[in-house]
Amino acid sequence: MALNSVELPTIASTSMPADTKNGHAGHASITDLTVRVPASKVPANYTPGPPRWRTPEFIFYALCFVLVVPWMPYIPWAYLNTPRNPNYPLFRPLLSDSYIPGLLVDDSDAQYRSFRSNIPALLGLSGAYFLLRGTYARYLVPSQPQGRSHLVSFHLISSFLLLSALHGTSIIKIYALLLTNYSIVRLLPPRSALLAAYTWAFCAAVLFSNDIYEGYSFTALHTSLAPLDTWKGFYPRWHVSFNITMLRIISFNLDYRWANFSQPGDTSSSMLDPKARVTQPHTLASYTLGNYLAYILYPPLYIAGPIITFNDYLHQMKSAPTPITKLDFVKKYSYRFLFCLVTMEFILHTMPVVAIKDAHAWQGDTPVELALIGFWNLIVVWLKLLIPWRFFRLWALADGIDPPENMVRCMANNYSALGFWRSWHRSYNLWIVRYIYIPVGGSQRALLASLLVFTFVALWHDLSFKLLTWGWLVVIFLIPEIAARQLMPYSKFGKEWWFRHLSALGGAFNILMMMSANLVGFVLGADGTKYLWSQLVGTWNGLGFMTFAIACLFIATQVMFEYRCVYHPILSIVMLFHVGRVVSRFGASCVWTVPVISTFPS
Repeated sequence: MALNSVELPTIASTSMPADTKNGHAGHASITDLTVRVPASKVPANYTPGPPRWRTPEFIFYALCFVLVVPWMPYIPWAYLNTPRNPNYPLFRPLLSDSYIPGLLVDDSDAQYRSFRSNIPALLGLSGAYFLLRGTYARYLVPSQPQGRSHLVSFHLISSFLLLSALHGTSIIKIYALLLTNYSIVRLLPPRSALLAAYTWAFCAAVLFSNDIYEGYSFTALHTSLAPLDTWKGFYPRWHVSFNITMLRIISFNLDYRWANFSQPGDTSSSMLDPKARVTQPHTLASYTLGNYLAYILYPPLYIAGPIITFNDYLHQMKSAPTPITKLDFVKKYSYRFLFCLVTMEFILHTMPVVAIKDAHAWQGDTPVELALIGFWNLIVVWLKLLIPWRFFRLWALADGIDPPENMVRCMANNYSALGFWRSWHRSYNLWIVRYIYIPVGGSQRALLASLLVFTFVALWHDLSFKLLTWGWLVVIFLIPEIAARQLMPYSKFGKEWWFRHLSALGGAFNILMMMSANLVGFVLGADGTKYLWSQLVGTWNGLGFMTFAIACLFIATQVMFEYRCVYHPILSIVMLFHVGRVVSRFGASCVWTVPVISTFPS
């Protein structure tokens, strides 16, 4: 994940967009919203040169953009989504009637359909939460103390009500697991490695047993408990969301253990920056049962995140509301959320790529059509994750808690695998770095740490071979980039005229590998990805298109370099031959004809 990258300029905040730093809004540039990944670095000897936008080279690139980019949405919309497509009868049953008369919508993705259909209920839930909070603050807290620690009690009450509605009587199972963990943690020697070992063993056991027994049932425990299975709540599958709860359990346990080695200083929580809030421990008296339950079950972030550490949560509860909670920023963030929601609706109404993928309705399609089916499926995956995460982060921001932004850069604005994983599900990335990557050696053991990280990530998402394949592919595809950073550092070769062009060519191949891994893991699986790859390189037409696509990716990467104003090697072309067998087997089943750099925010 974050492996000492030198990709981007450092900015002060680790989760706060640039337009909210120091409490001032309206000073962000477009790159603050689409490029800069917080806490990233630039080469020590980097000096930006004059802009290249008006040079003949970049004028030619701009012409390529004008000619190529419009075809990317046009082909799925004008041909694949019409009865003229011979495969149309195969995926037509997966399309649904839209709220817009005369249109059909591709609502076939179960994960996003669940969120999309429940938007009114989620709005009502968040509205009820703020109504209860206002009542609590007005009638039950007569004097407002410094900070927001008094709201911990409200978080306990509201989380109990939320879980009762969502999971019904399964709330007993959730509290039983949480209380068992807390009791054992307080009984174990806090400085002993036994606490860390127990933490991982307990959470692994819960993760596997939840999957095997599908959340258990009271009847299976004892027949006399059968009546408790009657009320299952509006969301009976509590064990699915417990994967995120497990991350919070680990955060509390390990933050508590590390607090025993390093007691906090006199730094006020209100003076800490986002990074310090994560690393600065609290007094041991702060790791109480009430704080533990309030943090783990915090309503705005309980269902899907973003993930926030225990230290960070408690520091924000102890401090006065920060400028990020001002109404002005919350309004701006809500506009960004709505823009992404509308963008997703436009895609679902015009490009039924998810239905095509689910129906395997691609027989006879040309290489460019296959490529765009894969590309837009990945865009849908990116948006279907971004939109719920932004909704819940917006809820938390309005409540005065600032969790990390999960998607800080568009999927179609990446050429580095290391940079991509730093900006995709970023709160999870930060959690991984703190609790797994650094403890097992970090950049000193980059490949071993990466293997452990992506194996954990795959198993955490789903106990399936498909996700394990994805995780191991990601690690294999990281090897060329890590090697290139060592063999061809910017500090040594950055001033050479050919360096930028070799980096762009490497970036083009890097994009193909990233897309292949994600199509295996989250879209098509290994077999579907292998089929699409065979169609792309199994014919002369496919090879011709691949050559054209790589040229477009080369141009796109050059534009991304200039857009960032930082150049560094992505991967050595020679190193690609070492992973050639893997690429040949799983393949680059879709091609970025050219990334649309600023189509989507962040």
